Amino acid sequence: MTTARYVYWQDEDMWLGYFEEFPDYMTQGEDLEDLQENLKDIYATLTSGELPIVRRVGELAVA
Repeated sequence: MTTARYVYWQDEDMWLGYFEEFPDYMTQGEDLEDLQENLKDIYATLTSGELPIVRRVGELAVA
């Protein structure tokens, strides 16, 4: 099973979130389960190669 870390929060009656690796691609849901399903869908799209340009966040050891 693949896992991916995501950031989420509730703003009034909506849940918002994005993957740490893909902070430019936010989604929302009516509840936490809905948000998680939408995150799964967007993750599948972002990692499928369908989109020509996908910005990511990486980490590099420099010292």
